Amino acid sequence: MKIIVPMAGRGSRLRPHTLTVPKPLIPVAGKPIVHRLVSDIAKVLGEPIEEIAFVLGDPAFFGDDVVESLTELAEGLGAKASIYRQDQPLGTGHAIMCAKDSLSGPAVIAYADTLIRADFNLDKEADSVIWVKQVDRPEAYGVVKLNDQKQIVELVEKPKEFVSDLAVIGIYYFKDVAVLKDELQYVLDNKIINGGEYQINDGIKRMMADGKVFVTGQVDEWMDCGNKNVTVETNTRMLGFLEKDGEKLISDSVTQKNATIIPPCYIGDGVVIKNASIGPNVSIGDGCTVEDTAIKNSLVQTETVIKNATLDNAMIGNHVLYDGKYTTISIGDYSILE
Repeated sequence: MKIIVPMAGRGSRLRPHTLTVPKPLIPVAGKPIVHRLVSDIAKVLGEPIEEIAFVLGDPAFFGDDVVESLTELAEGLGAKASIYRQDQPLGTGHAIMCAKDSLSGPAVIAYADTLIRADFNLDKEADSVIWVKQVDRPEAYGVVKLNDQKQIVELVEKPKEFVSDLAVIGIYYFKDVAVLKDELQYVLDNKIINGGEYQINDGIKRMMADGKVFVTGQVDEWMDCGNKNVTVETNTRMLGFLEKDGEKLISDSVTQKNATIIPPCYIGDGVVIKNASIGPNVSIGDGCTVEDTAIKNSLVQTETVIKNATLDNAMIGNHVLYDGKYTTISIGDYSILE
């Protein structure tokens, strides 16, 4: 089994946090988004992963440190890491085809801007499985249309009239991903463009027209990381899941003096907490100092100093110095407010 991860986008909706760090490497509950996504998919598949192919953008932004992090991720799962580049933002189908040398055999394609919780058996008899989640407002999503045999017969983007309430979440399984590669090559060769880009859906639709069988795989939880507010919400939900799973969330190297920690919280290595209340639903990365502060429902990255603050629904980047009285904030890397 292979996993293909297109992740070349800059994550503009999550700025300023993505000005210096690619969105898939933003940590949620102490672990980068893409690390959580790939690890959770591998767990769901329950079989050896031979290769994980990452499609990155500009090397000036997705540099050697990103490649090293992703290589460690793949090797930690017993897989080979393959790195590809998408030099132009030409769409989901184009991004997949940038990894065409890896497009053979059974594979999962997963876009690295979402997190899932799932526990099900993968239907390997079908030609493809498209992961979906039941939603309350299907008109805001791309959804699948099913026939009487519960097979997917159509993909409909933001339907004005009700088609189904099963939204496509951006994770796909292909029994032989080379079939998708052939159809996407046709899309590229014939310049089949939608929304100004080459889309994976156009390759999938050609597979459907050729009689390939598509079925749904439903996830228990689908969590977005598109902007600051939903990323903070996803951090909260993920902390709850990890606490329920019994995962150790607070490092033994945390220094506490007159500190109160209200779970669930993730607190990384070397964090110093003085005269402070942390939690619930807070993640604090390695090397931070929090003093004379109360924080809840927030996400703080690494090597940051926070003093004299009362924070709620806040997201703070790496190497920040913050001393102030604001509450709902979003501060990028290397900022100083004092």
